Amino acid sequence: MALELTLGLTLVALLFEAALGYPPLLLKAIGHPVMWAGRLIGGLDATINRDSDSPRTRRLAGVAALAILLLVALAAGAGVQNLLLRLPFGLLLVALVASSLFAQRSLYDHVARVADGLDASLEAGRAAVSHIVGRDPERLDEAGVARAAIESLAENFSDGIVAPALWMVVGGLPGGVAYKMVNTADSMIGHRDSRHLHFGWAAARFDDLVNLPASRLAGVLMVAGAVFVRGASPLRAWRAMLRDAAKHRSPNAGWPEAALAGALGIGIAGPRYYGGKLSTDGVMGEGGRRDCTADDIRRSLALYRAADGVMLALLAAGALAMAL
Repeated sequence: MALELTLGLTLVALLFEAALGYPPLLLKAIGHPVMWAGRLIGGLDATINRDSDSPRTRRLAGVAALAILLLVALAAGAGVQNLLLRLPFGLLLVALVASSLFAQRSLYDHVARVADGLDASLEAGRAAVSHIVGRDPERLDEAGVARAAIESLAENFSDGIVAPALWMVVGGLPGGVAYKMVNTADSMIGHRDSRHLHFGWAAARFDDLVNLPASRLAGVLMVAGAVFVRGASPLRAWRAMLRDAAKHRSPNAGWPEAALAGALGIGIAGPRYYGGKLSTDGVMGEGGRRDCTADDIRRSLALYRAADGVMLALLAAGALAMAL
């Protein structure tokens, strides 16, 4: 698919998702593409990740599983795209299918629920944030809940929106589907527990690789979005991103997190508990205010919307320039 078409496809798919989300009736009737991918990943994990095998054999099995997942994703994406493009208004139909790969609307809604929960009580805030982060919510005070929601917003802006958009621009629907498959595999098997340390190695490393460009782009979009948010500082965002991103335990998450923190003058990340274990991490927005509140979550949501708007504008400009 030519670049002008993939730019238009990605833009329209994002607009569809922003306006419609993923319809609950459709979710109930047929599930979601991520759920379908999860069944395939879970099946491979159950059948070829054997506890009796050596670490080397399990790592090779993980490489084979990743190859299978990519082949299935690329073939499914190409098949659906080629079929729909033969129909009237085919590009719009492909965009409608592609919209399921994004999470603009659901991300905003889930994070906003944390702010609303904190307005009601700490317990309500903890309950809401438990749906979007993996850390121990009972250890979090109000500021911890707010920071967790803000960190999730920044990281998922990269993983759930910018990255699938980037790979869709590169490879159309097959590119977007392949990215989503890899990202889902990382979330399911890319852990360092005894079962997945070796089997999930390939999925985790490949997910890091495919997210490298998107995470940097997401950080730059946060910097640009700060221009349009009252009280936010694009210069401070840029400085924090360059200074703090490399301190994050993830090679990618620190870029949008540091940019957001710097823009709003807050400090996020740092030491956190996962499964009862303390995970040390650098502070994003070093020197920023750590006592975040529900209002800071809402300021972060405003910055997120602005950054997302900048991305949509760039896609529209690119599609228009290619068409002329």
